[in-house]
Amino acid sequence: MFKEVIGVVHLPRLPSIYRYVDVNNIIEYAVREAKLLEELGYSGIIVENYGDSPYSKRVRDPVTLCAMTTIVREVAKSSSLKVGVNLLRNSGREAYSVAIASGARFIRVNALVETIVSDSGIIDPEAPRLKPLKINYPSIEIYADILVKHASSLRFSLGILEAESNIARKSDTIEDYYRELVEEYVERGGANALIVTSLKTGEPPPLRLLEATKKYSPIPVLAGSGVTPENIKNILKLIDGVIVGSFIKVNGKAGNPTDPERARLLIAKIREL
Repeated sequence: MFKEVIGVVHLPRLPSIYRYVDVNNIIEYAVREAKLLEELGYSGIIVENYGDSPYSKRVRDPVTLCAMTTIVREVAKSSSLKVGVNLLRNSGREAYSVAIASGARFIRVNALVETIVSDSGIIDPEAPRLKPLKINYPSIEIYADILVKHASSLRFSLGILEAESNIARKSDTIEDYYRELVEEYVERGGANALIVTSLKTGEPPPLRLLEATKKYSPIPVLAGSGVTPENIKNILKLIDGVIVGSFIKVNGKAGNPTDPERARLLIAKIREL
């Protein structure tokens, strides 16, 4: 069975109306990263504005959005990989628009049907904002985080409180609330794939959470954090693929350039499996 192995291209800080950055240097960097992962046999990449922290709830800067579109366009033109876009913190509609204009094939959305409390503040679900784009440009896939890292889900947290305090039906359990959340992502949010992470970047998701998500999800499930050669076997036997950022970077640190040897080591381990 084919397993998706998507590498993350962590971009440095992008240009904006407040800060000049030579976008050509970023293009060269992103294209180089993409070609390396393609040569090593990764099935896809996701281009992310990782260097723009601390992240605003939504990217509105016109220079930044234009730069991101240009960068992703050049990456898509230079590679046969499946290319995705992630605009942190939760700029799903903007990322979808970038994908349409650049030739990318999917986007990542941190909060599709959940309201989350994050380091960027309270973030509303993105699904309603994506609806007209999905109708008019249906070819772009949505990879959605469920219980996204560096945040707390208001809906799931309230569901747990209800279950534990017996306010809800006595038959309700935490697992019931999670099943309903997965269904919401698929049936009402329109997700094409679900991403399961841990609490923060670089940490692997709990195996029980991966297993539960796959149990209830009719769409592909991917691990989105903390994947290493040591844990990849246990992770991939449960789900459909991985998104890997930290491990394949220099010194295993998110935001650094890709380390060819670390990236090769991981993909070689996956081929063994």
